[in-house]
Amino acid sequence: MASFQTLPGFREFYPDALARRNHLFRLWRQTAHTFGFAEYDAPVLEPLELYKTKSGDEIEGQLFSFTDKGGREVALRPEMTPTVCRLVGERANALKRPIKWFSIAEFYRYERMQKGRGRCFFQFNADIFGEPGIEAETELIALLAQNLCAFGLTEQDFYIRLSDRNLWFFFLEALGFDDARSRSLLTAVDRFEKLGDDAFKPDAEQYGALEPSKQAQILAFLGIRSLSALEAQVSSLGGDKLRARLDDWRRLLRNLEAMGLSRLVEVDLGVVRGLAYYTGFVFEAFDRKGELRALAGGGRYDNLVGKLGYAELPAVGFAIGDMTFALLLEQRGLMPNLVQAPDVYVVIGGPAERLAAFGDIQALRAAGYRVDYPMKELAFGKQFKAAAESGAKLALIYGTDELAKGVVKVRDLGERSEREVPAAQLLAEVRAFFTGGA
Repeated sequence: MASFQTLPGFREFYPDALARRNHLFRLWRQTAHTFGFAEYDAPVLEPLELYKTKSGDEIEGQLFSFTDKGGREVALRPEMTPTVCRLVGERANALKRPIKWFSIAEFYRYERMQKGRGRCFFQFNADIFGEPGIEAETELIALLAQNLCAFGLTEQDFYIRLSDRNLWFFFLEALGFDDARSRSLLTAVDRFEKLGDDAFKPDAEQYGALEPSKQAQILAFLGIRSLSALEAQVSSLGGDKLRARLDDWRRLLRNLEAMGLSRLVEVDLGVVRGLAYYTGFVFEAFDRKGELRALAGGGRYDNLVGKLGYAELPAVGFAIGDMTFALLLEQRGLMPNLVQAPDVYVVIGGPAERLAAFGDIQALRAAGYRVDYPMKELAFGKQFKAAAESGAKLALIYGTDELAKGVVKVRDLGERSEREVPAAQLLAEVRAFFTGGA
């Protein structure tokens, strides 16, 4: 008989793995709620044209796309940004601003697999629509930081690199480059960390080699790692656009400092994020040791809602991927051992005792307690062993003597003490034990 394998790049989640995944989702969700974000969800299947409009025809090679039975060109979602722009764009006039939404969802990309990247993955996505000022960036960078710190990570484990595509365009304009050349040079800047000087080859092939002095200026700008260095560069170039943008930088960094986040955020103009739809501040989170892919990334994208055919609406967002993030937690010993133990284990004698126990089992479960019991009749010794191995805190014992007296024997499996409780008082006894009233 054939043995079926999981498709390359896809994952199954056995209970222990699913418990770890749910741990990520639980803390992400709790953190988003404390920031006042509302959760949404959306279809996993979208029109192919939605992604082409956002990213161009070249995106199709990375998608799981096909023609459905209705003859529509569709794709499994590779990201959430176009979808959330569509949702917000449809109801923008009815939504109170700023619109602060988040989601935790699965995505699919037909890409080369590597450490921290598969062909299906989950992401936490958070976006703010309708706020044009740096207040939106402040809120989202703070949310990103807290989403990482909630797991016990500190500035020793990660940092957030902050950059600005607007500043880059103003800088390149001051050097005499037009919009098309600036975009080509930004692509080179985005790849420089990985490729070095080879990153500029495609630009040179299309536009001719850069003047050495201008390339030196671009590399110096790329190497900026502090506000003071940025101020020095801007003052040497001058220009109203650069000076006004520098004021935005000062205000944003001042906000983050007031929130106590300066230790986590670093100026780094080497980050520009290759996606062309970003229009302002961009940021990425990385592990300090530099052993993993980016943990998270995002930025401002003021033009995308309008590009999809809706009224223009300013927007900022970011996403955290589950795979690389889980790797970091495991490396730092911060992924807890999530024991899925019952609260109560029920030890049962014969058939009559089993029937008596069933009512209490159902009542305890209805009250929210996790209760387990042996489905088959077993000797008491085997049942007590199973109770101890289950990790339960309490054992409830239903034997012939207990049934005759109308009581249940309650055993504290931690302290190895026990007492008899009238059957009618059992739920109150269990509730008192778990709330500290016993």
